Amino acid sequence: MNDAPFTPGKEHIAALEPFERLPLGRIDLVATGAQAERAIAELAGAAVLGFDTESKPTFAKGEVSDGPHIVQLATLDKAWVFQLHDAACRAALAELLASHPARKVGFGLGDDLRRIRSKLGVEAFGAVDLNHLFRARGYRKDIGVKTAVAILFERRFLKSGKASTSNWAARQLSESQLLYAANDAWAAARVFAAMGPVSPVLSAP
Repeated sequence: MNDAPFTPGKEHIAALEPFERLPLGRIDLVATGAQAERAIAELAGAAVLGFDTESKPTFAKGEVSDGPHIVQLATLDKAWVFQLHDAACRAALAELLASHPARKVGFGLGDDLRRIRSKLGVEAFGAVDLNHLFRARGYRKDIGVKTAVAILFERRFLKSGKASTSNWAARQLSESQLLYAANDAWAAARVFAAMGPVSPVLSAP
């Protein structure tokens, strides 16, 4: 007997209406220590933050990524895309990730957390992998952002394959990169909010 919840497939998702996107006007690029401090002040009261990272793709055999190159955080109203070139920005972000009491929610966070540990030397406090929450509700496969948005909102999450494999280590990020990165984190925050009350034991310190 199969009593697992319905999981929409690619064809089902492709037929759905698009999910709204966070516009550029509600996305802040954070590249310096001063910008990071302003972002941290804005984030001070947040109880939940959508969370994701991006790293420059590696193509050569044996090449090891030195990512993440950006870290994204989002509330339900706004997103911040942190670049990690500047030492002061990296230090401020590391402190934020390690000490901010908000739940930091995202999809498939294992690799993201390992990279942050390696590059920034901190553990992301209060990280919540949304896959674990869907598993607790009976879903048997890993649920990514596209499937989660289809389940909870009956909408199709727009995700650019070109942006996903772009150079995230670039000093100058394109508008399409900013939209891609910010909306991944924002969608995670939206999904978590739509899931309702969540047991605190599923949060990983």
